[in-house]
Amino acid sequence: MAKINDLVSAWMEEIPGYELSRSEYIKEGSNWYLRVYVDKLENGEYVSMSTDDCEKISRILSDKLDKDDPIKQNYYLEVSSPGLDRPLMSEKDYVRFNGCEVEVKLYKAYEGLKEFSAKLSGYDSENIIFIIDNNEVSLPKSSIAKINLAVIF
Repeated sequence: MAKINDLVSAWMEEIPGYELSRSEYIKEGSNWYLRVYVDKLENGEYVSMSTDDCEKISRILSDKLDKDDPIKQNYYLEVSSPGLDRPLMSEKDYVRFNGCEVEVKLYKAYEGLKEFSAKLSGYDSENIIFIIDNNEVSLPKSSIAKINLAVIF
């Protein structure tokens, strides 16, 4: 999987105006899927991805995958926006979404909670910092199962 992620990451760097958010190669039922989540940039700002953008990226990646053939079994290629409730997984995500509302799931409860909403406030090499009820809370990255952007309507 690491080789596939490295290839997809390198290919995405060749496509101006788009940035790889993440990719995954997973099995669901009897089928394998290569899912590529992409952000669109215009003048240095992130903008919404359209179905045309997804189709364009899919065609480019499909051609490269056919040429290099890094996956020997049959699979489906899916290209998508990371979505409104995107998971935050990298340092780049923590910087970009600093100050945003997030939904957090923990492996073990913190003050009786395994899931909570908070404002992302920062990070360092070992911790993610949140604002919960006007209090700054620093939790080890190893204790966090998942962080997603909160969808607020």
